[in-house]
Amino acid sequence: MNKHEITFKQYKCILKKLKYRNDRIAIELVNAKNGEPVLTATVNIPDEALGADEVIIKNYSENEGVLRVLINASIISFPIRYANDNDGMPVCKLLI
Repeated sequence: MNKHEITFKQYKCILKKLKYRNDRIAIELVNAKNGEPVLTATVNIPDEALGADEVIIKNYSENEGVLRVLINASIISFPIRYANDNDGMPVCKLLI
């Protein structure tokens, strides 16, 4: 994966694409200066059906605003649906 740099809140971050144990995509933001984790932008909900290029974004609590930042950076698409129907977290296509 190419190096993708984004700013989230006061942090300049590098995006890392990882895998959960069930082989789904995980997105982590790490501090560009020291490599320390800033946040994990995705969540793994094993019972939620996902395409190979889809991710579930955690956009609340300490992650509030990450959905908008990742969309604006063309990392993910606008939500295509929501996990657990409309009460859940946004499911987006990974664009990188």
